[in-house]
Amino acid sequence: MKQKIENLYRFDSLSSYNFKQRFLIRLADLTFYTLIKLIGRTISFETAGWENFEQTVTDKKAPIYAFWHERIFLSTYFFRNRNIIVITSQSFDGEYIARFIQRLGYGAVRGSSTRGGVGALAQMIRLMKQNLSMGFTLDGPKGPRRVAKTGAIMLAKKTGNPVMPFVVEAKEYWTLQSWDKLQIPKPFSRAKIFIGELVYVAPDADPEEIENKRRELQKNLDELVENGKQWRTSP
Repeated sequence: MKQKIENLYRFDSLSSYNFKQRFLIRLADLTFYTLIKLIGRTISFETAGWENFEQTVTDKKAPIYAFWHERIFLSTYFFRNRNIIVITSQSFDGEYIARFIQRLGYGAVRGSSTRGGVGALAQMIRLMKQNLSMGFTLDGPKGPRRVAKTGAIMLAKKTGNPVMPFVVEAKEYWTLQSWDKLQIPKPFSRAKIFIGELVYVAPDADPEEIENKRRELQKNLDELVENGKQWRTSP
């Protein structure tokens, strides 16, 4: 198991890709890594709700970090080097994403909500039993934007660990014209991490309860987004 865990922090082979794809994967990997590292270093962070994270430490739980895909830039930087495991799609995009997050101290499990998802979830359950935390972009990999899926809820049910929703709000940022409207913070901006209440799921939760918990998580994140907006627009 130790060897398998170590492999999550190592690059996969690119032998299944052609020369152009290998070049583009490496280029995208290094570009995103460099941008995140350089811009992240200039950001002044503050937090709200940090006691919710501290509660996971007190309870000796491995949190399931849950956030929106659009906030992946600063989220990845702020929570770097914590050995968090994230799920990345088995695709061209997933490959370069896996690489730049691995450079930032994350582990990568291959799969998604559409390709290889069941096997990836089973692997994440096994890893959480080794006390490793997980990260979920709840609306990834392709949306709909800001609509929570059930992956994190199912993981919480199977492991007994809580889902920890959070939002990273930058005072100033650029918005890309992508499906998620990805936010790129402007250098030397301020940012605030809003951490919501932990969401626990009973091990015997039925489909109705799973949906109730998904809605609870959705509501929690919607409120965090609104809190972030109010902070960003305040004088």
